[in-house]
Amino acid sequence: MAHLTASVEYGLHCLLGLIGAGDAPRSARDLALFQGVSPSFAAKIFAKLEKAGIVTAAEGVRGGYRLARPADTISVLELVDAIEGRKPLFECQEIRARCPLFDGGAPDWATRGVCSIHAVMLKAEKAMRDALASETLADIGGRLERKAPETFDADTRSWFDARIAARRSRPAQAKDMQ
Repeated sequence: MAHLTASVEYGLHCLLGLIGAGDAPRSARDLALFQGVSPSFAAKIFAKLEKAGIVTAAEGVRGGYRLARPADTISVLELVDAIEGRKPLFECQEIRARCPLFDGGAPDWATRGVCSIHAVMLKAEKAMRDALASETLADIGGRLERKAPETFDADTRSWFDARIAARRSRPAQAKDMQ
């Protein structure tokens, strides 16, 4: 968790697009286009989310992804760890043992226990992880819902339905041309 990349933001935005989908899967490509992000980048993110059990995949023309479980059971921390991996915020280099005064090696008092600097960083990381664990996808979705106009949900559904309909009609159009 040394640095949260844009992948986390993109993943969260795309997952918000799955909350209102119900059981209807939505493609990673459509979710990416809806958010204005790279479809190939979103596909990589969704592979990680599927591996972590946050989404499930459905195949076919109407295929795509759906949430693997209710949004109120998916924490932001779970998403961060799925996308970024569980990396420490700080990696202590134990330079306290390298002081030139310790010619023959660092004395026990200098290296006993956790480095004081590392202890502060561990405390900060725990606070951040606790904060991310306390927020769910549903919490973020609720905030969005309170901000958005009443028609946003219906407009969103219509946009995704039109994308699915266009994909379904492509094979039929190709058949008609033969």
